[in-house]
Amino acid sequence: MVCVPVTSDFFISGQISPDQVQAFADQGFAALINNRPDDEEPGQPSSAVIEAAARVAGLDYLHAPMQGAQISVSDIARIHAVTQQASGKVLGFCRSGARSMLGWALAQSQDRPADEIIALARGAGQDLSPFRNVFEARYGSRD
Repeated sequence: MVCVPVTSDFFISGQISPDQVQAFADQGFAALINNRPDDEEPGQPSSAVIEAAARVAGLDYLHAPMQGAQISVSDIARIHAVTQQASGKVLGFCRSGARSMLGWALAQSQDRPADEIIALARGAGQDLSPFRNVFEARYGSRD
């Protein structure tokens, strides 16, 4: 699986499989964030199966599913907590990496200016410019 760096400690990717989890741990990842709802498509590994593999590999795991751009405020806060507290790199994954990019951006938007988030996303091959107003509204706020 190709992991695309967003920052030196946050990466995005498409769907991962349980048999890849140990390799992520071996590469210095400390946490996985799954932004994909279970049963989105046939053959997709369940969150529980990936979480079990993460626990065996010693990784923190968060399931914060997103339907399109819809995500709860509490999941944004949980993503923020995981990325701030991780002792190593964090991988966010979904079907293509786009939802994970948006989830991270929303979580970071209280700490980073919109221009910085949009530039980091662009560097990772994602266009988050349509969300500029959301990022600007959250910047400096504390939920």
